[in-house]
Amino acid sequence: MTEKAAFTLHQELGGLEMVEADFCNHNFSKHSHETYTINVIEKGAQRFLSSGSNYMAPEHSIIFVNADEVHTGQSGTDNGWSYRGIAPFESHFTKLASDIGLTEGFAPYFPNAVVQDPQMATELCQLFHILASSDNTLLRETMLYGVLTRLMLKHGKSRNEIKQQQTSNQKLEWVKQYINDHLEQNITLETLAKISDFTPFYLVRQFQKMYGLPPHAYQIQQRLRKSKSLLRQGNKVADVATDVGFYDQSHFHRHFKKANGVTPSRYARQVG
Repeated sequence: MTEKAAFTLHQELGGLEMVEADFCNHNFSKHSHETYTINVIEKGAQRFLSSGSNYMAPEHSIIFVNADEVHTGQSGTDNGWSYRGIAPFESHFTKLASDIGLTEGFAPYFPNAVVQDPQMATELCQLFHILASSDNTLLRETMLYGVLTRLMLKHGKSRNEIKQQQTSNQKLEWVKQYINDHLEQNITLETLAKISDFTPFYLVRQFQKMYGLPPHAYQIQQRLRKSKSLLRQGNKVADVATDVGFYDQSHFHRHFKKANGVTPSRYARQVG
Protein backbone atom coordinates (compact mmCIF):
# COMPACT_ATOMS: atom_id res chain seq x y z
CA MET A 1 0.00 0.00 0.00
CA THR A 2 1.26 3.46 -0.91
CA GLU A 3 0.92 5.69 2.12
CA LYS A 4 -0.81 8.97 1.34
CA ALA A 5 -3.14 11.59 2.72
CA ALA A 6 -4.95 14.21 0.65
CA PHE A 7 -6.58 17.24 2.29
CA THR A 8 -9.23 19.47 0.72
CA LEU A 9 -10.37 22.75 2.25
CA HIS A 10 -13.95 23.89 1.56
CA GLN A 11 -13.99 27.57 2.42
CA GLU A 12 -17.56 27.96 1.14
CA LEU A 13 -18.66 25.45 3.79
CA GLY A 14 -17.31 27.37 6.75
CA GLY A 15 -13.72 26.22 6.30
CA LEU A 16 -14.58 22.52 6.48
CA GLU A 17 -11.56 20.28 5.91
CA MET A 18 -11.87 16.84 4.30
CA VAL A 19 -9.21 14.13 4.22
CA GLU A 20 -8.79 10.91 2.26
CA ALA A 21 -5.95 8.66 3.45
CA ASP A 22 -4.28 5.27 3.09
CA PHE A 23 -1.71 4.22 5.68
CA CYS A 24 0.10 1.06 6.68
CA ASN A 25 3.18 1.84 8.77
CA HIS A 26 2.50 5.42 9.82
CA ASN A 27 1.96 5.95 13.53
CA PHE A 28 0.28 9.24 14.40
CA SER A 29 1.85 10.89 17.42
CA LYS A 30 -0.28 12.18 20.27
CA HIS A 31 -2.05 15.25 18.97
CA SER A 32 -5.31 17.16 19.06
CA HIS A 33 -7.35 19.40 16.76
CA GLU A 34 -9.36 22.56 17.24
CA THR A 35 -12.08 20.85 15.22
CA TYR A 36 -14.09 17.67 15.64
CA THR A 37 -12.78 14.70 13.65
CA ILE A 38 -15.34 12.36 12.07
CA ASN A 39 -13.84 9.52 10.01
CA VAL A 40 -15.22 6.40 8.33
CA ILE A 41 -12.90 3.39 8.07
CA GLU A 42 -13.25 2.20 4.47
CA LYS A 43 -10.70 -0.65 4.53
CA GLY A 44 -8.77 -2.43 7.25
CA ALA A 45 -8.92 -1.25 10.85
CA GLN A 46 -7.43 1.50 12.97
CA ARG A 47 -6.09 1.25 16.50
CA PHE A 48 -5.89 4.46 18.47
CA LEU A 49 -5.69 6.06 21.89
CA SER A 50 -8.21 8.79 22.70
CA SER A 51 -8.61 10.56 26.03
CA GLY A 52 -6.62 7.87 27.80
CA SER A 53 -8.49 4.83 26.44
CA ASN A 54 -7.53 2.41 23.66
CA TYR A 55 -9.90 1.64 20.78
CA MET A 56 -10.10 -0.51 17.66
CA ALA A 57 -12.16 0.81 14.76
CA PRO A 58 -13.01 -1.92 12.22
CA GLU A 59 -14.06 -1.52 8.59
CA HIS A 60 -17.18 0.62 8.03
CA SER A 61 -17.16 1.99 11.59
CA ILE A 62 -17.25 5.71 12.43
CA ILE A 63 -14.59 7.38 14.56
CA PHE A 64 -15.50 10.45 16.62
CA VAL A 65 -12.82 12.64 18.17
CA ASN A 66 -14.06 15.73 19.99
CA ALA A 67 -12.25 19.03 19.63
CA ASP A 68 -9.12 19.26 21.80
CA GLU A 69 -9.14 15.54 22.66
CA VAL A 70 -5.65 14.04 22.57
CA HIS A 71 -5.45 10.97 20.32
CA THR A 72 -3.12 8.80 18.24
CA GLY A 73 -3.59 6.45 15.28
CA GLN A 74 -2.02 3.36 13.72
CA SER A 75 -2.99 0.31 11.72
CA GLY A 76 -5.05 -2.36 13.40
CA THR A 77 -4.20 -4.94 10.69
CA ASP A 78 -1.09 -6.12 8.84
CA ASN A 79 -2.36 -4.51 5.63
CA GLY A 80 -2.98 -1.01 6.92
CA TRP A 81 -6.16 1.04 6.78
CA SER A 82 -7.96 3.54 4.59
CA TYR A 83 -10.37 6.22 5.69
CA ARG A 84 -12.14 9.39 4.69
CA GLY A 85 -13.29 12.07 7.06
CA ILE A 86 -14.30 15.63 7.77
CA ALA A 87 -13.26 18.12 10.44
CA PRO A 88 -16.21 20.37 11.34
CA PHE A 89 -15.76 23.31 13.67
CA GLU A 90 -17.89 23.80 16.76
CA SER A 91 -19.54 26.68 14.87
CA HIS A 92 -20.93 24.22 12.31
CA PHE A 93 -22.87 22.46 15.06
CA THR A 94 -23.94 25.54 17.05
CA LYS A 95 -25.55 27.02 13.94
CA LEU A 96 -27.43 23.81 13.20
CA ALA A 97 -28.45 23.39 16.84
CA SER A 98 -29.89 26.91 16.86
CA ASP A 99 -31.79 26.21 13.64
CA ILE A 100 -33.58 23.21 15.14
CA GLY A 101 -34.34 24.88 18.45
CA LEU A 102 -31.71 23.41 20.78
CA THR A 103 -30.12 25.48 23.54
CA GLU A 104 -28.35 28.58 22.27
CA GLY A 105 -24.65 27.91 21.73
CA PHE A 106 -25.14 24.14 21.98
CA ALA A 107 -22.25 22.05 20.69
CA PRO A 108 -22.40 18.27 21.01
CA TYR A 109 -20.02 16.01 22.87
CA PHE A 110 -19.59 12.59 21.25
CA PRO A 111 -19.03 10.14 24.13
CA ASN A 112 -18.31 7.06 21.97
CA ALA A 113 -15.02 7.13 20.06
CA VAL A 114 -16.04 4.21 17.80
CA VAL A 115 -19.61 3.75 16.57
CA GLN A 116 -21.16 0.98 14.50
CA ASP A 117 -23.93 2.73 12.57
CA PRO A 118 -24.22 1.43 8.98
CA GLN A 119 -26.84 4.00 8.01
CA MET A 120 -24.79 7.00 9.16
CA ALA A 121 -21.59 5.51 7.74
CA THR A 122 -23.33 5.23 4.37
CA GLU A 123 -24.58 8.81 4.61
CA LEU A 124 -21.09 10.04 5.47
CA CYS A 125 -19.61 8.20 2.49
CA GLN A 126 -22.27 9.75 0.25
CA LEU A 127 -21.34 13.16 1.66
CA PHE A 128 -17.64 12.57 0.96
CA HIS A 129 -18.48 11.63 -2.62
CA ILE A 130 -20.61 14.76 -3.12
CA LEU A 131 -17.94 17.04 -1.66
CA ALA A 132 -15.31 15.49 -3.93
CA SER A 133 -17.28 15.34 -7.16
CA SER A 134 -20.10 17.90 -7.24
CA ASP A 135 -19.90 21.65 -7.74
CA ASN A 136 -23.59 22.12 -6.91
CA THR A 137 -23.41 24.38 -3.86
CA LEU A 138 -27.01 23.77 -2.82
CA LEU A 139 -26.52 20.01 -2.90
CA ARG A 140 -23.22 20.18 -0.98
CA GLU A 141 -24.68 22.39 1.76
CA THR A 142 -27.85 20.30 2.03
CA MET A 143 -25.89 17.06 2.37
CA LEU A 144 -23.39 18.45 4.88
CA TYR A 145 -25.92 20.11 7.18
CA GLY A 146 -28.28 17.15 7.03
CA VAL A 147 -25.57 14.65 7.96
CA LEU A 148 -24.13 16.81 10.75
CA THR A 149 -27.57 17.36 12.24
CA ARG A 150 -28.38 13.64 12.27
CA LEU A 151 -24.98 12.79 13.77
CA MET A 152 -25.47 15.42 16.47
CA LEU A 153 -28.95 14.21 17.40
CA LYS A 154 -28.14 10.51 17.21
CA HIS A 155 -24.68 10.29 18.79
CA GLY A 156 -24.05 13.62 20.54
CA LYS A 157 -24.67 14.62 24.14
CA SER A 158 -24.52 17.91 25.95
CA ARG A 159 -20.95 19.13 26.35
CA ASN A 160 -22.07 21.31 29.27
CA GLU A 161 -23.07 18.24 31.29
CA ILE A 162 -19.61 16.80 30.76
CA LYS A 163 -17.91 20.03 31.78
CA GLN A 164 -19.93 20.31 34.97
CA GLN A 165 -18.60 16.94 36.06
CA GLN A 166 -15.01 18.10 35.76
CA THR A 167 -13.16 20.04 38.41
CA SER A 168 -11.77 23.26 37.00
CA ASN A 169 -8.28 24.32 37.97
CA GLN A 170 -7.68 28.01 37.39
CA LYS A 171 -3.93 27.81 37.88
CA LEU A 172 -3.56 25.20 35.14
CA GLU A 173 -5.74 27.37 32.89
CA TRP A 174 -3.30 30.23 33.45
CA VAL A 175 -0.41 27.99 32.39
CA LYS A 176 -2.31 26.76 29.34
CA GLN A 177 -3.16 30.31 28.29
CA TYR A 178 0.43 31.48 28.78
CA ILE A 179 1.66 28.72 26.46
CA ASN A 180 -0.98 29.66 23.87
CA ASP A 181 -0.01 33.34 24.03
CA HIS A 182 3.74 32.69 23.69
CA LEU A 183 4.00 29.87 21.15
CA GLU A 184 7.01 31.39 19.40
CA GLN A 185 9.00 31.57 22.63
CA ASN A 186 11.23 28.92 24.20
CA ILE A 187 9.36 28.86 27.52
CA THR A 188 10.99 27.29 30.56
CA LEU A 189 9.29 24.98 33.01
CA GLU A 190 10.43 27.30 35.81
CA THR A 191 8.46 30.14 34.25
CA LEU A 192 5.31 28.02 34.11
CA ALA A 193 5.88 26.83 37.67
CA LYS A 194 6.02 30.44 38.89
CA ILE A 195 2.80 31.29 37.05
CA SER A 196 0.98 28.38 38.67
CA ASP A 197 2.76 28.51 42.03
CA PHE A 198 3.33 24.76 41.69
CA THR A 199 6.62 22.90 41.83
CA PRO A 200 7.81 21.97 38.32
CA PHE A 201 7.32 18.26 38.89
CA TYR A 202 3.81 18.70 40.32
CA LEU A 203 2.88 21.06 37.49
CA VAL A 204 3.86 18.52 34.82
CA ARG A 205 1.84 15.76 36.46
CA GLN A 206 -1.28 17.90 37.01
CA PHE A 207 -1.12 19.49 33.56
CA GLN A 208 -0.93 16.09 31.88
CA LYS A 209 -3.77 14.79 34.04
CA MET A 210 -6.04 17.66 32.96
CA TYR A 211 -5.07 18.12 29.31
CA GLY A 212 -3.73 14.71 28.30
CA LEU A 213 -0.24 16.00 27.47
CA PRO A 214 2.67 17.40 29.47
CA PRO A 215 3.35 21.13 28.90
CA HIS A 216 6.11 20.67 26.29
CA ALA A 217 3.97 18.30 24.18
CA TYR A 218 0.96 20.59 24.52
CA GLN A 219 3.12 23.48 23.28
CA ILE A 220 4.10 21.48 20.18
CA GLN A 221 0.47 20.60 19.44
CA GLN A 222 -0.60 24.23 19.71
CA ARG A 223 2.26 25.23 17.41
CA LEU A 224 1.11 22.64 14.87
CA ARG A 225 -2.49 23.80 15.17
CA LYS A 226 -1.50 27.42 14.50
CA SER A 227 0.79 26.34 11.65
CA LYS A 228 -2.14 24.73 9.80
CA SER A 229 -4.05 27.98 10.02
CA LEU A 230 -1.08 29.98 8.71
CA LEU A 231 -0.50 27.52 5.86
CA ARG A 232 -4.15 27.76 4.86
CA GLN A 233 -3.67 31.52 4.66
CA GLY A 234 -0.88 31.05 2.12
CA ASN A 235 2.17 31.71 4.29
CA LYS A 236 5.47 30.12 3.27
CA VAL A 237 6.49 26.96 5.12
CA ALA A 238 9.82 28.40 6.27
CA ASP A 239 8.13 31.51 7.65
CA VAL A 240 5.46 29.47 9.41
CA ALA A 241 8.05 27.26 11.09
CA THR A 242 9.73 30.34 12.56
CA ASP A 243 6.52 32.16 13.42
CA VAL A 244 5.18 29.32 15.56
CA GLY A 245 8.45 28.66 17.37
CA PHE A 246 10.12 25.66 15.69
CA TYR A 247 13.86 26.17 15.72
CA ASP A 248 14.36 24.87 12.17
CA GLN A 249 12.33 23.67 9.21
CA SER A 250 13.26 19.99 9.60
CA HIS A 251 12.02 20.03 13.19
CA PHE A 252 8.72 21.51 11.98
CA HIS A 253 8.54 19.04 9.09
CA ARG A 254 9.05 16.01 11.34
CA HIS A 255 6.41 16.98 13.92
CA PHE A 256 3.86 18.08 11.31
CA LYS A 257 4.06 14.84 9.34
CA LYS A 258 3.93 12.73 12.49
CA ALA A 259 0.69 14.41 13.55
CA ASN A 260 -1.00 14.92 10.16
CA GLY A 261 0.37 12.20 7.87
CA VAL A 262 1.65 14.69 5.27
CA THR A 263 4.45 17.25 5.09
CA PRO A 264 3.71 20.95 5.61
CA SER A 265 4.53 21.67 1.95
CA ARG A 266 2.13 19.02 0.67
CA TYR A 267 -0.62 20.18 3.03
CA ALA A 268 -0.14 23.78 1.88
CA ARG A 269 -0.45 22.74 -1.77
CA GLN A 270 -3.57 20.68 -1.10
CA VAL A 271 -5.50 23.36 0.78
CA GLY A 272 -4.11 26.40 -1.08
